[in-house]
Amino acid sequence: MSNTLYLECGSGISGDMTVAALLDLGADWDVLRRAVDSLGIGGYEIKRSRVKKSGIDACDFDVVLEHDNHDHDMEYLHGHGSEQGPESHGHDHEEGHHHSHVGEHDHEHGHGHDDHGHMHDHHHEHRNLQDIMQILGRADISRKAYATAVRIFEIIAQAEAKAHGLPVEEVHFHEVGAIDSIIDVLSVAVCLDNLGIEEVIVPQLNEGQGFVRCQHGTIPVPVPAVANIAQAHGLTLHITDTRGELVTPTGAAIVAAVRTSERLPDNFTIEKIGIGAGKRSYDRPSMLRAMLIGERTKKQDRIYKLESNIDDCTGEMLGYVMERLFEAGARDVHYMPVFMKKNRPAYQLNVICDEEKAEELERIIFAETTTIGIRKTKMERSVLKRRVVTIQTKLGEAQVKICEAGGRKRFYPEYESVVKLCRENHMSYPDMFRYVEREAQTAGDL
Repeated sequence: MSNTLYLECGSGISGDMTVAALLDLGADWDVLRRAVDSLGIGGYEIKRSRVKKSGIDACDFDVVLEHDNHDHDMEYLHGHGSEQGPESHGHDHEEGHHHSHVGEHDHEHGHGHDDHGHMHDHHHEHRNLQDIMQILGRADISRKAYATAVRIFEIIAQAEAKAHGLPVEEVHFHEVGAIDSIIDVLSVAVCLDNLGIEEVIVPQLNEGQGFVRCQHGTIPVPVPAVANIAQAHGLTLHITDTRGELVTPTGAAIVAAVRTSERLPDNFTIEKIGIGAGKRSYDRPSMLRAMLIGERTKKQDRIYKLESNIDDCTGEMLGYVMERLFEAGARDVHYMPVFMKKNRPAYQLNVICDEEKAEELERIIFAETTTIGIRKTKMERSVLKRRVVTIQTKLGEAQVKICEAGGRKRFYPEYESVVKLCRENHMSYPDMFRYVEREAQTAGDL
């Protein structure tokens, strides 16, 4: 299975949408539940279900709190006359809208309102970033998942701190909101780790426009925390005609923390698709599509070239280092005569090797020559399809390399085999080479 993830954020992105999409891709639900349970905090339960978005089957992930603080009233959040899509329902909610992010940006998260927009004042304790880190530290998860979760929370906290003009350590999480924020962030990190994701491609984030209400008044979309994250981490935003918030601070922070590229391959295959549902819809279905992709390109053979100019080594030293380099796994080693500064005659050492061998071969060059610097270049080369076969001839066994080009086969007797047969049969190298080549050409099923 591919380890490259493509997130298509046509309807924005939030924490719960991301968790749902990763679960739909095949992240292990039992692994996620054990990780969440290991936090040792209560007051919630997590649920996974199937829902329809514009008739499309999607996975839904929900953190159900004992003290519900959902922002049920779309009209309250966006004002009277807010534009809602065909799927919008008064009781729908989306992570980032009913979940707390960080600080006091929340859309009435810590203070909730009922179905009629009447405010209910709930007093909750607060947690700062250090408190959240301590909770995450209790989780029974891998180091990679822990590092991802920590990074996401740090990005959110930094963005909220900038928005409110506070030091990061003074940014607080509302207690109830912190629970679902912690679970969303932890769940994303655990699911990414469980799927073995190594690369994440996010070309752009579709965002809405207009204003949303928060506990301090009305704020513009993108909300300040999202704008700060986009600025700090170079996220590409595309502002749509949708009136409302599509990208939540948690969603933006996830992208900022895990994205490795914003450019899709020119050609790729889709190995698996996961669709995560959001809780609210505007004029477009609220869903995040995640795909595991593989690049389909002309096969490339990636190699490294190590190069160094040497003007103060003896021939014996250079001959010995060539032997050592070949013994250590170099694909090829050669010297070229060059003239260096002050017209000094010298040799340029060139070593072709696989990527995993480069570091070891560099150590040999530094140890066995007088060079003080090595140039290293990663290269791609196009190679013919090839294989080595063993054939039986009247004069003995020989190995032959067969290359295929344009539907035709080329036969190249291997040097060591030709030399061995030359000595055994007292023939010249050219004669033996041509003999083995003819035998290979006339042999069947090669």
